[in-house]
Amino acid sequence: MPQPDIQRETLEMDILFVGAGPANLCAAIHLQNLIDAHNAQSAQKLEPQIAILEKGQRVGDHLLSGAILDPIALRELMPDFKERGCPIETEVTTESLYFLTAKSKFRFPLIPPPMQNHGNYIISLNKFGAWLGKIAEEQGINIFTGFAGAELLLDGRKVIGVRTDDKGLDKSGQPKPNFEPGMNIRAKLTVLGEGPRGSLTKQIVRILNLDTDRNPQSYETGVKEIWEIPAGRIKKGAVIHTMGFPLPADIYGGSWIYAMSETMLSVGFVTALDAEDPTNDPHFNLQKFKTHPFVRTLLEGGKMVGYGAKTISGGGYFSMPRLYADGLLLTGESGGFLNMMRLKGIHLCMKSGMLAAETIFEALKKNDFSADTLKLYEEKFHASWAKKELYRSRNFRQAFNYGLYFGMLRAGLQMLLGGKILKDKLPLDADHTHMARFSRIWREKYLREKAEFKFDGKLTFDKLSDVYESKTTHEENQPCHLYIRPDVIADICNTKCITEYGNPCQHFCPANVYEMVSTDDLMGTKKLHINASNCVHCKTCDIADPYQAITWKVPEGGGGPIYTNG
Repeated sequence: MPQPDIQRETLEMDILFVGAGPANLCAAIHLQNLIDAHNAQSAQKLEPQIAILEKGQRVGDHLLSGAILDPIALRELMPDFKERGCPIETEVTTESLYFLTAKSKFRFPLIPPPMQNHGNYIISLNKFGAWLGKIAEEQGINIFTGFAGAELLLDGRKVIGVRTDDKGLDKSGQPKPNFEPGMNIRAKLTVLGEGPRGSLTKQIVRILNLDTDRNPQSYETGVKEIWEIPAGRIKKGAVIHTMGFPLPADIYGGSWIYAMSETMLSVGFVTALDAEDPTNDPHFNLQKFKTHPFVRTLLEGGKMVGYGAKTISGGGYFSMPRLYADGLLLTGESGGFLNMMRLKGIHLCMKSGMLAAETIFEALKKNDFSADTLKLYEEKFHASWAKKELYRSRNFRQAFNYGLYFGMLRAGLQMLLGGKILKDKLPLDADHTHMARFSRIWREKYLREKAEFKFDGKLTFDKLSDVYESKTTHEENQPCHLYIRPDVIADICNTKCITEYGNPCQHFCPANVYEMVSTDDLMGTKKLHINASNCVHCKTCDIADPYQAITWKVPEGGGGPIYTNG
């Protein structure tokens, strides 16, 4: 909550990166390399002040993915990455793709080329991010951890920096004795690399109409557990993907199982957020997936030791916003750099950061950070392998608008025909517009099955048990960062939404943040209760709410999950 009447410290920077993910970390490292090479040969030295803001307690704390890394961008940035200690878990050794029914599995004889992973690496993204952060700091780049970018500073339509979060406000927004106002960090250039559905990115895309003539972004929620299992069940480096069970054919999604070692698995499930079903539940889909006999035999007798959830920007090339404006660049998933056909985005995010760095370097030499100079970023993108890769999959997500089976056929034809069938730029609608009211769709069987499902605490876990393994913490006495206007709670959440959609927030949130609790009145009515301290910062609620009444804002910096094998 802004505090308009307080004095704020102002910090002047030249380049400010918001978000310490792979895109911005690679951008900062590559930029510093370019500056160092320039200064070694030129009398006109460049000595910009460069900083990175990161809302997590440490670099990497909030990074989560499967993850498989295509090393193409890493080799460009750092050819000696292995010698420099890159935290690779293992190279991919075997891979398989299955279609699951409730009890059986069918292995595809061939894996489509875009999904093949020969030469790729299984990594923990949070370890990878922490390693990149250490390299950036060794280069002299300032990384301010525990500081969230709460508000953009604007001069008309020009971005001139970021205001960090106020710390020490109570639940009503009043200063506590330990109150510390956020800083105004003014910068010639602000680079937003906040990941999917970044709060500042969402604001500026709307303010500057950066999504004009683009498709809306489409999202999935990935829910992940880390498992320790007995040795001998799977080979290190094995990669397994599945489709089918437990999803119905009209909901896009699937699973992954990555063997980080013979005794450590990354197990996850991806669920699209454009489902008609208001009871669509990404967390429950993962739990049900683990009951399949094929998966159960891998996990039984093991121990779940980590949990997390994150949305995925899956819309593809036609959902990418304009990547630049006066004083602004967008990198990584803030710019839509993810290839859903390949189930990968880390390498694209890294490349986006490197292209941004080359653009920033030219802007520094000219001391010109206008959109006219920064449009070089998009020009570089369009000349890069990243554009070529994303363009080939430009209609992939749209192919599944009519269900799994027709989608598989259309996607296969797209692979053969270079990305299109009969027409190009297939349309997408915003995810929340697909949600159907109970009057149109009523999956009583699914709700009954969900209500009767018994989480055993060994193979399957309820949301609170999983959230505990994410090590999520927040200051309890602070303003709720999941903002819903009070009148909306009264007029929609506690009344209209109950009858129209059955309060889907209690289903789609993978962290049990939203609950409908009984009141004390004799009518047995229920009201919305928000457990904000459970939030794992996935942003699902901001995307999937059918009324678009929920706004995800940054909590106090330092709060959130602490991923260790993210």
